[in-house]
This record gives sequence, structure tokens and C-alpha cells, in this order.
Amino acid sequence: MGVVQGAAAQQNINATNITLLERLVIGLGVPKVAIDTPQAVTVLEQADIDLLQATTTGEIFKSVPGVTIVGSERQFGEAFNIRGIGTTENSSDGSRVVVNVDGTPKFNEQYRMGSFFSDPELYKQVEVLRGPASATLYGAGALGGVINFTTKDASDFIRDGYTGALNVKTGFSSNGLGTVTSAILAQQISDTFEVLAAGNWRRQNDLTQAKGTTLAGSGFDTLSGLVKGTAHFGDRNEQKLTLSYQHWTSDADNQAYAQTSTQAAFGVVDRAVLDQTAVLRWENPATDNPWVDLNVQLSYSNTINDQTNHRYALGAPRTVIGPVSPASPQNVAADSILLDTQYGYKTWQLQADNTVDWIGAGFENYFTFGGLVSTQDRTAVRPGTAAALPAHPQGTESKLGLFAQNEFIWDERLTLIAGARTDTHWVNSTTGLPESADTAFSPKLSALYQINDTFGVFGSVAHTERLPTIDELYSVAAPARGSTAKTASLNLRKEMANTVEGGLTISTQDLFRSGDVASIKTTAFYSDLTDLIVSNTAPALPAAPVPYYGNVGKARIYGLEIEGAYDSEWFYANLAYSATIGDNLVTNMPLNTVPQSKVVATIGLKQEEFGLDYGARLTLADLGRYVAPIIQQGQVVADGPAVGFGTLDLFASWKPQSGPLAGTQIQAGIDNVLNADYRENLSSDRSTGRTFKLSLSKQFDY
Repeated sequence: MGVVQGAAAQQNINATNITLLERLVIGLGVPKVAIDTPQAVTVLEQADIDLLQATTTGEIFKSVPGVTIVGSERQFGEAFNIRGIGTTENSSDGSRVVVNVDGTPKFNEQYRMGSFFSDPELYKQVEVLRGPASATLYGAGALGGVINFTTKDASDFIRDGYTGALNVKTGFSSNGLGTVTSAILAQQISDTFEVLAAGNWRRQNDLTQAKGTTLAGSGFDTLSGLVKGTAHFGDRNEQKLTLSYQHWTSDADNQAYAQTSTQAAFGVVDRAVLDQTAVLRWENPATDNPWVDLNVQLSYSNTINDQTNHRYALGAPRTVIGPVSPASPQNVAADSILLDTQYGYKTWQLQADNTVDWIGAGFENYFTFGGLVSTQDRTAVRPGTAAALPAHPQGTESKLGLFAQNEFIWDERLTLIAGARTDTHWVNSTTGLPESADTAFSPKLSALYQINDTFGVFGSVAHTERLPTIDELYSVAAPARGSTAKTASLNLRKEMANTVEGGLTISTQDLFRSGDVASIKTTAFYSDLTDLIVSNTAPALPAAPVPYYGNVGKARIYGLEIEGAYDSEWFYANLAYSATIGDNLVTNMPLNTVPQSKVVATIGLKQEEFGLDYGARLTLADLGRYVAPIIQQGQVVADGPAVGFGTLDLFASWKPQSGPLAGTQIQAGIDNVLNADYRENLSSDRSTGRTFKLSLSKQFDY
């Protein structure tokens, strides 16, 4: 196990430079380089994350094709969209886009809030696995794909000949006067045990948009940290036991209640958000035993949002709770989402997988199988009352997952991957409504054939089923503003998707000069989706109540992604293009979750002897098929119409390799150099204005 597969991989080992497409992918079973996977995959490493100087995790994905951050520019308003799958608001995307931190599933759904809360400084690598073929290993229902975040390790900082390192960093962003201060202590306790402790403080005032206005509610103040210990033991110390704890928190007054749309309609609250992730993982590669390559992981995730003291404007008195009436439009019903409430998601998961190797003359075979059990508690607690919050129902989802995947490689040319997964869940509501139980099944078959050392072709077919979430099954709503009530949606059918994708890979070296590498991967995809779960519109009184959620007939999403990369001794370039089209086949209208087509071109120069890396990033986007204003509950909530746009970013890094400044790194950048004013079609906010960024880090080895 752990062998990098394929002719292109062998070619790259002999090359001087490695492109974006030749990075190692660890999230698809057997480790292999990205261009040799029969799936669209992008790997971002530490240098990419550092160069972006991202303020939020969403900014990490600027140059990843097929990935769009939807919702808003606010810290608490970001959610992920892959290939037109993914929304915000009260229609949850549980498992449509699977997000993991060190293998721990992360999920949050709350009205007008984002879905993931963390800090870019905690991570050294991010993998994006696009398309539902990832469902085999990560969960039935991953219609859009999977995003895997990997946290830093002590060994990433401890250099040969030393036993420890202290890395300190500070950064400044001109827009919003944002700052970040971080420190990482890495210590080799013994030859077989290391520890990392990291802490980050990040803050920002409200941002200024390109049009000159203030983006209300975009300021924040967060603290985050990571403690991680790794022990090696057994024969040749190849077994590994890792224990880690990650903590992220923000406690701020006068926060906009609505993080994904207009602020005035919902007022402000005092909000404290806590996100915790704990992982205990045992890895036993047993390199002398082809029957054993075992991983066992116990993980814990807890996300809490405690909101209090709602009012409609700064300085205004606390909201008076009472019946809604034309004479008192600001009052809200007794079950309102605006009341003091502590929302929470707590998940425990135990997962184990094993890989059996069979390597013979001219072929390799890897059979991976495993399973998991998990339980997730969804809570909405109000001080002084036991009353449930109908629109955010409390409940528990228990899950049993079983999966198997076989990968066969013949002559380092042909790769065949077949896999299947079942997930059975049991969902209970604290309100006494009937239990819901169902099973989802997700099979796939994919292949890649390396025609020669330069050209390869690949394709896959995958069927994916997504089970309804607690929110979709048990949410209810009382009559409001002249419309009827909404009842629980106990008869929801699971969503289904049938997806076909395929493409061409090109990889070559010594193209223009000795040691350079060029690679291109083109992926076309087509998905038929049935029984999509959407929020129903309540009819006007005196009509009968309707279920809160329902299934719609059919939709289709198809498109094209192109990733290109070139790397030489002094010059590099990356290209990311994505075009996605989606149609609701019931209404014959474009899907409103599909992003604009976009191309991102990055060119850079590097002088390794001086530790210099600098360049530019150009982003161009068309108007998109879905250009109507975003309307919710009769209100236009988007800041102007969506438009096609172009932006230019500049970046530079200096990391001296010797002398008194060795271990120092200076990053500088200018985002939106031309101060372009635009709104992307899946965002409620217009663009952030020109932003200057500067960071300085220094590592002390001992």
C-alpha cells in the first residue's frame, strides 16, 4: 500500500518540477497523483493556502474549478457549492456536499447562516473530490462531491537535526483593518512521539465593497486552536496513533442575524459560536502483511450557535415578542427564530476500513472495505422554556454505513475501480412524531486508461441516493402573514442522481526546456436528478396546510471542467475553467443553484535561490443563465443584479533559504486590483473592494 500508481506518476518522479495535477491524492483509496484518478480532483497544499492569505476558509477555493462559495462574504454566511449543488438558507444541504476535517464529518444547518466555521491557518492541505463517485468512501448522497480538510502536524515544522520549532505569524488586511496573529509550537518528545500546539486570533471590521458602501455584518473576532499528538510504535514504528482537538470560537455583540442576505429585515443579535472537532485515529499499514492495512477512527464534532438579545437596529430596545399584525410589523410570533436560542449539532462517529493488497506480475489489486456507525443530535434550546422551535426541530439521526471498493491496475496503464455503499439511517424527533428509517445505495464504476506516457482517457458512472435530513422531515410552521401552516414532511422520498463523466488527460515533460512539466485534465459530466427535496410555498388562507418540504420531479446538471498546469525552473502557470448548466425539467427553467461559468488563470515567476515567488491571478466570469434577482418571502434580498465580471489579483512571497533571515516568510498581495464592482449570481452581496494584504512569519528551530 501507499504506492503511487501509473505511468504518468513514474514520469513525474523523474521530472524536476511537479504541477498542480501531479500532487498526491490520499482521499480516494490508494494514494495516487491527481491526473491519474478517473475523477476530477484538486489538491491544495500549504504553499497555496499561504499565498492566498485567506481570511475565511471560503477564500481557499478561488482557483478550484467547479467550486463556488455561496451565501455571502460574511464569516458566518459561507456554504459550499460544487457543480451547481449547494445552497444556503433553510433548505439544508446535508450530505449533498460532504465536508470532513481529518475524516470527521462537519455539518451545520440554520436559517440564514452558513455551514462551516473554521480558520485557514489550521490546515496544511485541502482536497476537493468533485462528483458523486466519492460517495462510495464518504457517504451516500454526495451529489456534488467531497471537501477534505487536513490539519497541520508537528513533523511539518520540525527540520532534520532539530527536536522542536516555534513558528509565529502576523498578518494585516487593509479592507476592514483585518489582523491575524498565530503561533505554532512543534516538539519532538522522543523518537516516536511528537506534539503540536497552535493558536490563532483573527479579527476584522466591516468590509468596504467595491461600490464604496459598507458590507453590514461582515466584521468578526475569532479565536481558534489545535492540539495534536502523534505516536509511532510496533514493528519499524510503522503503526501510528493520533489524537487531536480543534477549537474555534467567536463571541461578538451586534452581529447581523442574517448572514446570507439583507440585514435590515432581520436586525441584529449577540452571537457566540463554538465549533469543536476531536479525533482519535489508529493506522496500521502492516507493510509485510498484504491482508492488513487498517485504519480505525473515533471522532467527535460539536457546533453551537448561542444567539441572544435580538433587536432591529443598533441602539434600539430589545424586540417585543407578540403576534404579527399590520400595525406592529416588527413583532414576531412566539415561536420565532429571532428569540434567544442555543442551536447545536453534536456528532459521534466510529469508522474502520481495511485494504487487502494483491500484487502480481504486471498487475496490482487493492480491495478496501469498511463501515461506520454514527449518531447526530440536533438541538435548539431556549432559556426558561421547554417549548420546541418548529422551524428548527430537535432530533437524533443514527446511521450505519457499509462500503467496499476494488481498484485493479494492469500494466500501469489500465485502472478499474468498482465500489458500492449502503447507508441506513434512523431519525427520531423529540416532538413525538413517527420515526423515519430508510436505506440509500450508491454504486459506481470508473476506469482510466493510459494510452501512452502522454495521453490518457477516463470515465465513470455512478448512482447516488440522498436521505432526508432531520430538518426536512420534521420542520413545521404556524400560519403567518396570511398564508397557511406547514406540516411535517414524513413522506419524503430520498433524492437520486445518475451521473456519467469522462475526459482526457495529457501529461508531458521537457516541453520547452529540460525538466519542465505540463499537464491538462478535461472532465465532462452529466447528472440526472430525481425527487429533489425543496421547500414548499405555503398557499394563502384558507387553503389546507402543506408539508414543509416536498419532492420535485426531475432536474439535470451537466458541464465541463478543465485544469491545466505548467511548471519549470523559473516559471509556472495554472488554468481552471468550469462551465455548468442546470435545468429544472418540471418548470423548464434554469436551476437557481448553478454558478456562472468561470475561468481562473494564474501565472507566476519563481527564483528559488532567492526564495522568491510572485505573480498574478485573473478571473473572468460570464453572466450565467440564472440572472434573476434573489427573492425570499416576497423581498428582493440580493444587492443588485448578477453580472459578468473580471478581477485581477497580485501576489508575492519571499522566503530566504539562508543567512540571518532564514526561516522568515513574507507574503504580500492585492485582491481585486481594479476595484471591480459586481455580484456573482449565487451571492447576495456585491464584491469586496480593493484589498492590500501583508503577512510576516518566522520559524525558530531548536
